[in-house]
Amino acid sequence: METFDLVVIGSGPAGRRAAIQAAKLGKSVLVVENRLRLGGVSVHTGTIPSKTLRETVLNLSGWRERGFYGLAYRVKKDIEGKDLGARLRMTLDHEIEVLEHQFARNGVRTLSGKARFVDTNHVAVTTNEGEETKIGFGAAVIAVGTAPYRPANIPFNDHSILDSDSLVAEPRVPRSLTVVGAGVIGIEYATIFSALDVPVTIIEPRDTILDFIDREIIEEFTHEMRKRGMTIRFGSKVDHVELDEQGWAVAVLTDGRRIRSDMLLYAAGRSGATADLGLENCGITVHDRGRIKVDPITFQTNVRNIYAAGDVIGFPSLASTSMEQGRIAGLHACGAAMPPAPEFFPYGIYAVPEISTIGLTEQQVRAQGIPYENGIARFRETSRGHIMGLQSGMMKLIFSLETRKLLGAHIVGEGATELIHIGQAVLNLGGTLDYFVENAFNYPTLAEAYKIAALDAWNRMPRDIPLAPVADAETEDAPVKKAK
Repeated sequence: METFDLVVIGSGPAGRRAAIQAAKLGKSVLVVENRLRLGGVSVHTGTIPSKTLRETVLNLSGWRERGFYGLAYRVKKDIEGKDLGARLRMTLDHEIEVLEHQFARNGVRTLSGKARFVDTNHVAVTTNEGEETKIGFGAAVIAVGTAPYRPANIPFNDHSILDSDSLVAEPRVPRSLTVVGAGVIGIEYATIFSALDVPVTIIEPRDTILDFIDREIIEEFTHEMRKRGMTIRFGSKVDHVELDEQGWAVAVLTDGRRIRSDMLLYAAGRSGATADLGLENCGITVHDRGRIKVDPITFQTNVRNIYAAGDVIGFPSLASTSMEQGRIAGLHACGAAMPPAPEFFPYGIYAVPEISTIGLTEQQVRAQGIPYENGIARFRETSRGHIMGLQSGMMKLIFSLETRKLLGAHIVGEGATELIHIGQAVLNLGGTLDYFVENAFNYPTLAEAYKIAALDAWNRMPRDIPLAPVADAETEDAPVKKAK
């Protein structure tokens, strides 16, 4: 029986970072992946496929050029599923090749198979050939990610009624689409297919969407969705789904309404992929759809030498934060010093248009009783926005009136997930409004929106304002007076 300093179960963002971090500290590391190829949910069915699909759709549909050439403009007239799938496969192959090279370069061993805990220091791995291997470990990191939630009242057939995994497995362009669930995944796919001019209906039982995002940004985003013809049914709950005689999906709502579409995507939640891990054998309990509770600083479970990181521990379930969680877990498992975690990290939602945010929302600032002022910039106000033909997009900055520090940055529009990093740096370094006002930004860029939004806030903030000089009766000198 082989024994490793660290065994990592799962090779997604959290697992790969934990493994590579431990290997760089000189530890022996084994990564167990139950798929035939490395990459985890992120590479095979999650982050990489959905973002690749988005980029493919925006390129082939000519979406970014419609501000100039009209709503009917397309780069490719008839876009089919094979057009979407070709780029997905190319991207997936590249990501796996990069990951395999990283593991090889850092001396990380890999084993394909299903891992199951035997006790707090051993796992049994069943390979794809059916052989079982027992592995010993000093520490372990659980990074198995999540799987789509599939309730019994939804007759999934992976063609007309599917989840996000089956959608990217064999992508096709439907004549119409119903999306059940207006979370991050549902919103991303709904807006991606809408960019292909597919009629889209979103069904959401709550009265709001994406509650962790600033409400003004969501109002702008919702307006954009409705402006392009998307139907959003808030406060509506699906009772069950059925197939009609033509094979189309029919969502039957609790109020009796029936919504018929060529394709129905069920995106109302995900569950931790922990059912077959044998967690009961090492004393780890799961909660909330199979998710694992951990220490928020070290990512230790209730068993001291077993850690968990990534989507399997729940919110925020972002690839970026999962990477950091895995890295920190790897550091702590190896007894290495951990850097202090930043107070704020960015969220990125790759819808059409993108949403990205960091720091406090206006609602949070009000709840904390912090005196503040907002600044707004519209992308169409920038020269770069004109050049790109942008008709929408906005940036919102929130500043403290007492310290002038940036409290939050919120963006909806083209390039939001890239632009947010300027706000991230200023926020985490304690920067103020003056940074944006006094520094030059490349021209023309969308980043100029930071200066526009900061000046918008500055215009309404109390300050000492120099008045025009008043001539003195006895001298021609003009003393400058100030007023509050």
